[in-house]
Order: sequence, then C-alpha cells, then structure tokens
Amino acid sequence: MATAAASSPSAGERSLNLSLRVIRFGPALILVLLIAIMTLASPFFMTGDNLSNIAVQVAPLACLAIGQLFVVLVGGIDLSVGSVLALCTVTGALAYGWDFGGPLVIPMMLLTGAAVGALNGIMLVKGRMPHAFIPTLATLNAARGLALMLSDGAPMPGMPGIVQTAGGGELGPIPVPIIIVAVFGLLAYVLLAKLQWGRWIYLVGADKEAARRLGIPVDRVIISVFIFSGLAAGLAGVITAGRTNAGYPSAGQLDELAAISAVIIGGASFFGGRGTVGGAIVGVLIFGVINNGLNLLNVSTYVQLIAIGVIVVVAVELDVFRRRLEERFRTIRGQDE
Repeated sequence: MATAAASSPSAGERSLNLSLRVIRFGPALILVLLIAIMTLASPFFMTGDNLSNIAVQVAPLACLAIGQLFVVLVGGIDLSVGSVLALCTVTGALAYGWDFGGPLVIPMMLLTGAAVGALNGIMLVKGRMPHAFIPTLATLNAARGLALMLSDGAPMPGMPGIVQTAGGGELGPIPVPIIIVAVFGLLAYVLLAKLQWGRWIYLVGADKEAARRLGIPVDRVIISVFIFSGLAAGLAGVITAGRTNAGYPSAGQLDELAAISAVIIGGASFFGGRGTVGGAIVGVLIFGVINNGLNLLNVSTYVQLIAIGVIVVVAVELDVFRRRLEERFRTIRGQDE
C-alpha cells in the first residue's frame, strides 16, 4: 500500500500538471478565442476569400518566424531578418537585370540570406560576442543600408514569372504562398524532430556547457541556425518580391520584431531549448487574425499595435510562469521520492 501511495501523483503534482498543460496549449486557445470573437464581430471574417487572404498576407512573416524559431531555440535572437528580406528582394532584382539572369533570381535571394546569416553566426561565435543582439543589430542596419544603396532608395520593378507565381499565383484553389509555407514548415519540423541536428539545437538551447561535455559541436550548431534563419529570410523575400513584382528596399520594416513576437507568442522560450514549428505558425496566425479582424472593423492601426504588444507581454509572462511551475513540479517530485 505504501508503494502504491508513493507511486501515485499527489494533489500538488496533479494541479501543477494541469496548469502546465493549460499553459502549453495557451497559444492555440488564444487563437481559437480570437477567431470566435472576430467571427461574431464581422460577418465577412469567416468567408473563404478572407481566410485565404489572411494566410497569404502572413506567408512572408511565417517564413521569418520559422527561421527565427531555430535561433531562439539556442537562446539567441536575429534582429536582421526584416532588413535581410529587403536586401534579398533587391539582389534578386539586380540578378533579373543581368542577361539570362532570370534563372538566377531565386538562388541569388536565398544565397544572399544565407550569407548574411552565416556572417551573423560567425561574428557571434568567432568574435566571442556576449549575445546575438549585437551582431544582428549591426546587420539589421548594414543590410538595410546596402539594400537602399544598391537600389538608389527606390523600388526596382520586374521579376521573372516563377517569382511572381511564388508571391501571387495559385495551384488550383490554393494560393502558392500557402503551399510554400506549408512545405517549408514541414521541412523545418523534420529537421527539428527527426534529425540529430534538431536534437542538438534543443540541447544547445537547454544548456550549452552540458552540450559541449556531450561532444556536441556547439559553435557549429549556433552558426548553422543563423544560416537557416537567413535562408528563411531569403524565402520570405521571394514571396514578397513576387507579390510586389519588384526589389523593394523598404520591405520588411519591423518584421524582425513581428517574427520574434510570433515565436514567443507561439510558446517558445527566450531562455532557449523550448519551442515548436506548429507554435510559431500559431503565433503568426494570431498576428494575422488580429490585424485582419481589426481592419474589417475599421479599427485604427495604433490599436492593432497595442493589442499585439499586450499579447507579447502576456506570452512572455506565461513563459516565466511556466518555468516557475516546472521548478516547483521538480521540487515536489524530489520531495515525494
């Protein structure tokens, strides 16, 4: 009887377990609640055209958020992705202007993003900088300045058909940007959940020193996630350039903050080691539902910014609260043992 009592969870454990589950599903619950509110507030919200419009509008942000997730998982942050998106559209436009340059446009955009991402990771690791905030803040300004310099500060019209299709085409009834995000999200999920590299990313984010003792190449993992974030920004640039049919040096302004916010709203931890691709997508959809719903209701964009800010604060507080609950849960389990 004593053994059975010891093995069964205590009331405190059950309560903490329930609280942790509620917090874990918090982002999805917030999304469902917002959809319900917007559906009641506007008869146009749940129409097929509007839902498709939301998904297309947030497609570039979804790519940025997925890339940002990889960086946040190792306890970092990438402030450069909005500027990198703009730079990628400009380098793509430049490539399109070359003779026979059409096939080079998408590779040029992706390589531009990967190059800036590699620079961020190398500066952080090899330069022994205290936090990713510093190198990515530098490239935020440098990439934006380079985009403006290469374009003379003006949009550069013209993109090949494949890029225009990526930004605004349809495959049957489904917009191509939605397909791109779905494929990219699935790829990211496989990388994180099924490959050793994904396990290394989580371990590095949880405890870098412990990861080093296990023989994990921590520095290479950190550089690799910044390269992936840069590639994601390049992909977002492809979609943006396709939608605007131009290299757009002012594109992506403040998108770095939106991407970080979406990842945190979706349940990732600023402390590293926690987060999922599905959660990041949910965070992006929360952004999209709020912006679209408030636009349908003719609410000022200022109120939209306030609403997003409140949700970000709540999401971060939930993360802090979750960490405290987990520590308390481990303490109770240790006492029971």
